[in-house]
Amino acid sequence: MQATFDKIQASTLGEGGLPNEVYTSDGFFKWERDHLFASRWFGIGFSADVPEPGDIHRVDVLGASLLIVRGDDQQIRVFHNVCRHRGRQLLDEPCTRAKLIRCPYHSWTYRLDGTLSGTPHIGGSGVHTVDNFDKSRFTLYEIAVSTWLDVVFINLDGQAGPFENFIKPLVKRLERLWGTEGPAGLTPARDGFTEMEVKSNWKLAVENYLEAYHLPIVHPVLNRYSPLSQHYAYHDAADFAGQGVTSYRPVINGAERLPILSGWKEELKHTAEYPSVYPNVLIGVQHDHVFTMLLLPLASDRTLERVELQFIDEGATDNAFTDTRSAILEGWRGVFLEDVSAVEGMQYGRYSQAFDGGVFTPVLDLATRHFHRWYAQHVNAKIEAT
Repeated sequence: MQATFDKIQASTLGEGGLPNEVYTSDGFFKWERDHLFASRWFGIGFSADVPEPGDIHRVDVLGASLLIVRGDDQQIRVFHNVCRHRGRQLLDEPCTRAKLIRCPYHSWTYRLDGTLSGTPHIGGSGVHTVDNFDKSRFTLYEIAVSTWLDVVFINLDGQAGPFENFIKPLVKRLERLWGTEGPAGLTPARDGFTEMEVKSNWKLAVENYLEAYHLPIVHPVLNRYSPLSQHYAYHDAADFAGQGVTSYRPVINGAERLPILSGWKEELKHTAEYPSVYPNVLIGVQHDHVFTMLLLPLASDRTLERVELQFIDEGATDNAFTDTRSAILEGWRGVFLEDVSAVEGMQYGRYSQAFDGGVFTPVLDLATRHFHRWYAQHVNAKIEAT
């Protein structure tokens, strides 16, 4: 197997892609959790999932259960969803305006910053404290967290380095479009969310997103006003790649036009870009809105796709733009649903003993091949380290 990854990592032309096992094997799925995802920043939710202090959002991803918590200090923290006493999951459902996190098994309680607060009957019936029991040793298991574009990123092993260093190359690229002011003014819309569960491995969703080759076949309506001939691929950094288009003109059908990002360059007003931040965050950057899609791996052959739309200033909240926001959300949801049959079909294809990784075209598959080389490089690095 390592020889296969070596060949992919060194490839420069159209050699075969990743082997079937990385899409179908439960063993590889667990390996990805413990090594590929754990050692880097990846997205698990949105800040908008926990808008108020005491809001707690449960996330199930990669066979783990996590809690996104907004504290009384407005800070977002992420904890493993497990009680320090006997390991019972703390929350079965999300909750709002909580004052404490209470375990439903023995009612141990934790503050929103993860510190242990209450230990009822720890010393026997009616005795809630014991000598020499140091509560500070039993805080919830906390995970390194950072937010950008409203996405909650985490690093499970705490060894990935500063998030700012990780995201800096993408920020620099996007400054070409939205200027140094960046995404200032963007706000998630309350009516700007959708999600869908897809019967495919998460990597196939990334691969599909990285190329426009399938537009005329899978997205014939989109291809009429955003044609394949106006798309381009790029991969100018280690941890992301993507595609762009030079003919972005929103189809609103008479609804109110949205405000645009103040720093967007006039000469690029029809340019939009769609980077994939490895491993699992997909972004769409247009002058009048931005979307982010999180690919939450549930199993080797199941992925939850969560989408959030952000608009500029009053465009996100004003009722005058309700129809516009709805049209954009439904438009993107339609595109994403059209992709479902493509990625699910590729998943079924990965069970074929005849398929050998396929072949990449020299132009339109450039970004997808970049992702395969990135994956192979990190698999090899972990193999060498062990």
